[in-house]
Amino acid sequence: MTGFPAGKLPPVHSLDDLRHRLRAAGAGPAHERRVLRLWSHGRPQDDGPRAIETFLPQSLRDELPAITADFDALATLVSQHPGEDGSVRLLVRLADGQTCESVLLPRGGLCVSSQVGCAVGCRFCMTGREGLLRQIGSAEIVAQVALARRLRAVRKVVFMGMGEPAHNLAHVMDAIDFLGTVGNIGHKSLVFSTVGDERVFERLPRGPVKPALALSLHTTRDDLRAELLPRAPRITPADLVEAGDRYARETGYPLQVQWTLLDGVNDTAEEVDGIVRLLKGRFAVLNMIPYNTVEGLPYRRPAWERAAELARQLHRRGVLTKLRRSAGQDVDGGCGQLRARGKVEGAVPRYVPIVPAAVPAPPA
Repeated sequence: MTGFPAGKLPPVHSLDDLRHRLRAAGAGPAHERRVLRLWSHGRPQDDGPRAIETFLPQSLRDELPAITADFDALATLVSQHPGEDGSVRLLVRLADGQTCESVLLPRGGLCVSSQVGCAVGCRFCMTGREGLLRQIGSAEIVAQVALARRLRAVRKVVFMGMGEPAHNLAHVMDAIDFLGTVGNIGHKSLVFSTVGDERVFERLPRGPVKPALALSLHTTRDDLRAELLPRAPRITPADLVEAGDRYARETGYPLQVQWTLLDGVNDTAEEVDGIVRLLKGRFAVLNMIPYNTVEGLPYRRPAWERAAELARQLHRRGVLTKLRRSAGQDVDGGCGQLRARGKVEGAVPRYVPIVPAAVPAPPA
């Protein structure tokens, strides 16, 4: 590939596409790294100690305004929705007009999407109702980070937004490798979330950047998991936890077990016993997240005190448990809800301006 014309990016944008574009404009390896680093940090291209005029070749300087505009167009902000907890849900438009969601989390975190839609079809999730529409390329994933960094500092990136990262493994791992190097994100602060796929356990240990692993478990029962996650691989919860624990001990980062708490479904005494059986003694932490209720779906969020009591029971029985509030509950911003609401209303959601925070420049 020899590059692509301005404004004519391919429909799924990879980081290699961006590199080809830069090389076609005359960039060498050092020039390419500088442009991509500044872009991924949300910084202007004239930032840093080295002046463009003395560092970049003339051919690249001539093309840089168009290149920067195309890079920025990979992910543009449609609307933003602050929550009371300090999170901000972002509806993001990709270059082909499709939308996805990112979430600015408290304490410097960002949740990104890896697909438009999702093929897993979790019964309690809005995203899966549309099925999979398309993959999100590695450049588009990094573009979500670049966009977020223009609003506030980002020191952690979790792949827990729209989509199943295991179903877009090449692009997700390309983005993780980039963010863990050029993007200056600590490896343990890159979190790969999956419902469970054998390819994940084969691929993650081989990369130069080994992210932390989050396993979307939601139940310890085989039959209930098949009902809640109808198109997830048929791997038993026990086998998933065993594989996740093995990877966690290899990397030194604890396995994060995700548990969307559904009232009357997976908050039973039987499930508490099952969690203790699977997780006690493991190098793992259980993240219990009360469900973010979606209109039209039969599931409900349990009362907070009920959720807190479950967490206390698990603590007493030797399972490290964190009870978390799902970001955006107060703005009805569960994953996929902003995108769905925008489609139903036929208009973009209300825009709430946020003044970008002062972000320190990346190292030269």
